[in-house]
Amino acid sequence: MNANARQILRGRHFFANPGPTNIPDAVLRAIDRPTIDFNDAEFLPVYSAVFEGIKRIVGTSQNLFMYTGSGHAAWEATLTNLLSPGDAVLMVESGYFSESWGKMAAAHGLDVRTVATDWRQGADMAQLRAALDADHARAIKAVCVVHNETATGMMLPLPEVRAALDATRHPALLLVDTISSLGSLAFRMDAWGIDAAVGGSQKGLMNPAGLSFTAVSEKAMAAHEKAKLGRFYFDWTVMLNRSPHKSFVGTVPVNAFYGLDAAIKMIEEEGLENVVARHHRLAEGVRRAVAVWAGNHGPQLFCANPSRVSDSVTAVRMPEGFDAEVLRAAVRGRFNVSLGGGLGPLAGQVFRIGHMGDLNEPMVLGVLAAVEMALRQGRVPHGRGGVEAAMAYFSGD
Repeated sequence: MNANARQILRGRHFFANPGPTNIPDAVLRAIDRPTIDFNDAEFLPVYSAVFEGIKRIVGTSQNLFMYTGSGHAAWEATLTNLLSPGDAVLMVESGYFSESWGKMAAAHGLDVRTVATDWRQGADMAQLRAALDADHARAIKAVCVVHNETATGMMLPLPEVRAALDATRHPALLLVDTISSLGSLAFRMDAWGIDAAVGGSQKGLMNPAGLSFTAVSEKAMAAHEKAKLGRFYFDWTVMLNRSPHKSFVGTVPVNAFYGLDAAIKMIEEEGLENVVARHHRLAEGVRRAVAVWAGNHGPQLFCANPSRVSDSVTAVRMPEGFDAEVLRAAVRGRFNVSLGGGLGPLAGQVFRIGHMGDLNEPMVLGVLAAVEMALRQGRVPHGRGGVEAAMAYFSGD
């Protein structure tokens, strides 16, 4: 073989990024249709069904607004609809995405305060309570939490965050990023006392990127009436006057709604509790493999708090002196498997295995096998038998 020849990769590409995720065939077929007017009588029932379906998955009977844009668009919409210039917001640090949300808030003239944390351990709820208790003037108008931090593979317990607000009798709104948790982890907006839940189409909802949304409590809607930050395209009041859609200032992305409709049907056919249980099972198989690799000074879980490991993405820390990007390139170039890379200060230190959406045990095992082969080829120290450990777990041995 010519050493300079480009290797042709055959077989199906294994996409194990933590978002966007695999798109099921049923969703692809649903999207693949001719254009239709978004006011057409044929489309409006689909539009309504998607709104009601998302509300069921979020666990709310309250308000929902949708946007053409990624999860970052929903972040911005949520901040600008609920807050006024100079308002204080308390960011519960969890990693790269909580930092990004904080930067966005600062760019809008908000006073950003932070509950700092070790990215490997997660926020200390006692520190959160202390920060809220110290706010005697009640200047903090919102507490912002990333439910599942994709960069670090860590989940934060939202009922505990709500409990901190309740214990201090703090009136701040509770705003939650569910972008990499919704449709993968348990989430109950109304039952957990969440005021705004930000989500997107491209992860647990198994669709292409491009649609995002905010579910909004009645308490938050009351705050919206007084909010003074500038907005128009994202203005919920403008959206409410859009009949019959009550969302989207401009063209509605019709084909995307057919895709979401198909995904919601898949989730509810399986049963949301079963979807959550499947994600936990697949994630635990990945963690069993990583635990074996960690032997012999090998790669290990980045999240060092067992009670907070994510069931939608696993971040794996490489041994000292080994570059995660080199491993990712080997896995992609040799085995046609795509992994997530490290974000921000974790670039080159971690690789990430996404296990959310439309996947099963054989798909996960294929990804783990590719990683283990790349570890061998790259002479990265690691314990042998990670894939076998995952297989044993999945088969009930």
